Amino acid sequence: MPATAKTAPRKVVLAYSGGLDTSIILKWLQTEYNAEVITFTADLGQGEELAPAREKALKMGIKPENIFVDDLREEFVRDFVFPMFRANAVYEGQYLLGTSIARPLIAKRQIEIARQLGADSVCHGATGKGNDQVRFELGYYALEPDIHVIAPWREWAFKSREALLAFAEAHQIPISKDKRGEAPFSVDANLLHSSSEGKVLEDPAVEAPEFVHQRTLSPEDAPDRPTVITIAFEKGDPVAIDGIAMSPATLLTKLNEYGHDNGVGRLDLVENRFVGMKSRGVYETPGGTILLAARRGIESITLDGGAMHLKDELAVKYAHLVYNGFWFAPEREMLQAAIDHSQTRVNGTVRVKLYKGNVTVIGRESPDSLYDQDLVTFEEGVQAYDHRDAAGFIKLNALRLRVLGRRDARTRS
Repeated sequence: MPATAKTAPRKVVLAYSGGLDTSIILKWLQTEYNAEVITFTADLGQGEELAPAREKALKMGIKPENIFVDDLREEFVRDFVFPMFRANAVYEGQYLLGTSIARPLIAKRQIEIARQLGADSVCHGATGKGNDQVRFELGYYALEPDIHVIAPWREWAFKSREALLAFAEAHQIPISKDKRGEAPFSVDANLLHSSSEGKVLEDPAVEAPEFVHQRTLSPEDAPDRPTVITIAFEKGDPVAIDGIAMSPATLLTKLNEYGHDNGVGRLDLVENRFVGMKSRGVYETPGGTILLAARRGIESITLDGGAMHLKDELAVKYAHLVYNGFWFAPEREMLQAAIDHSQTRVNGTVRVKLYKGNVTVIGRESPDSLYDQDLVTFEEGVQAYDHRDAAGFIKLNALRLRVLGRRDARTRS
């Protein structure tokens, strides 16, 4: 039976990183609600050792059968990242949605665990100012409409970080030295990107210190010689690099390595959060930046112009849906169906040059190419195009402009 406002939760699935905040939340759930806590830690390729999260949960009294540490890297890239990239979705013209796309998968797995173990509640550690609270909870409710959601940052009485640290010490929750002071910035990471926000980054007029960057060399320190790679696509998804077939997560990991080494994928952005405020973040999406450029390259020769232009319009809506947490909404699924249909002939290879932070498409080939050299050549050849036809085409398109011009001329006289 789902918990209600009048029914205290008895069994809670907590999205648990093993860090200080979610460890405090774990203990708070135990003391505030006397609830049985199930911890779920997702390996999304964040680059951290996750075994300590299991050990820490055990030390805090969580039963071994209630501790889930799941490797979701392949599912993350295959079922979330790649479908999003088929849309070429970019939020506010720049952000590749690295944090946004991870939240629905975490929410999905929490609900699956809740069903498996008969939990009546789920809990996340997102704050009351950010987008993630919306993304998690829209996911929960879409998949399990009557689930009880616990959002400690909106509920508990702690008013300061000092109060949180005092709670941690009172309950013997380990606090590393760097956590006793305020961190210079907060970091979220997964296989697609890393994002850094807060503290030293809060003034948008001040350049981000170099130490903020987690995933890339400085472009100034990147090699003085370019790196050229070839990416193969099937139905819009990358399947191989330099002729070597790879799984989705393996391929993105390899692209991340190329991006890191060549200083590719840095972004300093002031964005509009869904909750209404502006925030400044430093994002690094090395492999995703390469992938987006390569995808645009293969689509340039395989997608019909009308389909491509419509898809570009849909991509803006798609990006907003992902950013705002509507991954499981019917409108996102409708858009996905249209986008996936457009990708059936997006096959072939793209050559990409990486150099000091830049990604340049330098070649593209496809058995399904729509590029016709005989049509575009300035040289003599097969003349499938009659230049004289352009005159009528232009006059028809200019008709309304000429009518407007004549009317305006009468007005002026």
